Amino acid sequence: MPHVTLPRIGTAQAWRDTARGFLNAHIPPEQITWGDSTTEPGLFETLVPTFVPGTATVPRSFVSMANTVVWHNDPSRFARLYAFLWRLKDTPHLMTDRGDAQLAKLRAMEKNVRRCQHKMKAFVRFREISAPEDNRRSFAAWFEPTHHTIEPTAQFFARRFADMDWRILTPDVSVFFENGNMRFAEDQPKPELPADASETLWVTYFRNIFNPARLKVQAMQSEMPKKYWKNMPEAAAIPDLIATAPERARQMALAAPTLPPARIGAIQAQQASYESVWDGPPGSLPQAIAGCTRCPLHKTATQAVPGEGPIDARLMIVGEQPGDQEDLIGRPFVGPAGQLFDRIAADVGLDRGQVFITNAVKHFKFVPRGRKRIHQRPNQGEVAHCKWWLDAELRQIAPDLVVAMGATAAAALTGSGKAISARRGRIEIGQAGISVLITWHPSYLLRLTDDAAREAATLELAGDLHAALRYETQLQH
Repeated sequence: MPHVTLPRIGTAQAWRDTARGFLNAHIPPEQITWGDSTTEPGLFETLVPTFVPGTATVPRSFVSMANTVVWHNDPSRFARLYAFLWRLKDTPHLMTDRGDAQLAKLRAMEKNVRRCQHKMKAFVRFREISAPEDNRRSFAAWFEPTHHTIEPTAQFFARRFADMDWRILTPDVSVFFENGNMRFAEDQPKPELPADASETLWVTYFRNIFNPARLKVQAMQSEMPKKYWKNMPEAAAIPDLIATAPERARQMALAAPTLPPARIGAIQAQQASYESVWDGPPGSLPQAIAGCTRCPLHKTATQAVPGEGPIDARLMIVGEQPGDQEDLIGRPFVGPAGQLFDRIAADVGLDRGQVFITNAVKHFKFVPRGRKRIHQRPNQGEVAHCKWWLDAELRQIAPDLVVAMGATAAAALTGSGKAISARRGRIEIGQAGISVLITWHPSYLLRLTDDAAREAATLELAGDLHAALRYETQLQH
């Protein structure tokens, strides 16, 4: 049985070369054992047959992921990567399968390594070790990373500190940058680093950026884990800053400036103009929406498009605005995006007739181009004016959960339409205190030109609709 022990320096290239050879030789994962020199110090041997050159290719996304995962501290990382690579050579679509357990584990390991790299960039603290007569200033730092991140992160420091000599020493692999040349070494002893003036600067800087009014100790320790504190000079100030935070926050509140009364009145009046006070009978809301003239969009649109669905629906779907077909027909989600939504909803068992479907903006905003009307995204003011009607629908339906499809719906329901990709799939508490699940708008899927990206986004939207259905079902029981 072939056995491979990879080196601690140059691990990524060594793994790629070895894995490529095994793959071309058609050697399955179960016939290989992997190790690294952290478990067998000083050994680097590859006991495998002579490989015949092959032409096996894999997606670039796997190569990128593997180049990160190899630096994880899990001894099984090499075996996991090769086992997934073995499957991937016959089924390249696996890289987009969010339900694959092996891929999910590798993605989690990739995320852990990248987080460790981020911590290294943020928490390495250099101390000057050069003498006055030296031609180049020299600095050194001791760092204890969670994963083997020295080698993949070293180029960041080389770019940032190219005009000086420096070294970052760790219990595993250390990096030396001298006269513009970089080298790595293993098992370097922890040095006795002298204190210098930069330590006082770090403490002063940290004290000045520390905001006692926003102190959350657990969140701070999550972003700045305590394992790094012993090598960070500013960490010495943390206990005192935490202890004095309540009193400092109180003093900041007392010293805070106040707005002039006239300014406050204007702000309150503007805010009140966006808050819906419509309280007519349920059956008259669509008619009231049809007569809306709150913003200029009503001047060019064919008609307003109110929401539709059961008045007692427990689930509410909110999109962006009517499209060309919706504007002509007068019903929400009947155009290409609506038809795609219907197909995806049917696939996950979501009955459109059991949910209330509407849009954040009720009139179609467009630019004429020949015989076509090209959709334009509503601006912040238009969304704010139309929120009058969305709030009325929310009060009337009182759903247990609202699904916000796209940035405009998220902005209307939560106050922010930013970072949809990061927020997608999460349930947030909206401005009206209603639970809001954020997901893709079907029109986003239609705009994607890459088949793999469109397939992945479709699966994500389907998963979110299924999660919404499951959430609503659980509340009923």
